[in-house]
Amino acid sequence: MKWNIRREHGVDLDVKEVVEVYRSSGLGERRPAADFDRMGAMVRNANLVITCRIDGELVGIARSISDFAYVTYLSDIAVSRAHQRSGIGRALIDATRKEAPQAKIVLLSAPDAADYYPHLGFTRHDSAWVLSQIE
Repeated sequence: MKWNIRREHGVDLDVKEVVEVYRSSGLGERRPAADFDRMGAMVRNANLVITCRIDGELVGIARSISDFAYVTYLSDIAVSRAHQRSGIGRALIDATRKEAPQAKIVLLSAPDAADYYPHLGFTRHDSAWVLSQIE
């Protein structure tokens, strides 16, 4: 099984295909996966999107906002459940780093993934703050 990891433009992605990866990965529980317009805007407006495809099928996505000089905010990393623990997540992060090699990567971890990131060289940062959207 050969992966194809590459940068894609969010506007070119099929939102239904993206949402399926989010749902399959478990990340869909913490994202507005039922709101296709909002998910579409999330993908279209990210300026650094790395995907993984197997035989053309989208199986992984890393969605980031980056200034390509100082910081890349890795807002989502999702790998379809059937392909988790195969190295795709690591490959998506590595490809993200290569697109902005001078920038540090910052992310907020899903609770279930908190133990994953230290294995990739990430360090915990205790001064992150979140201001939720207006209801």
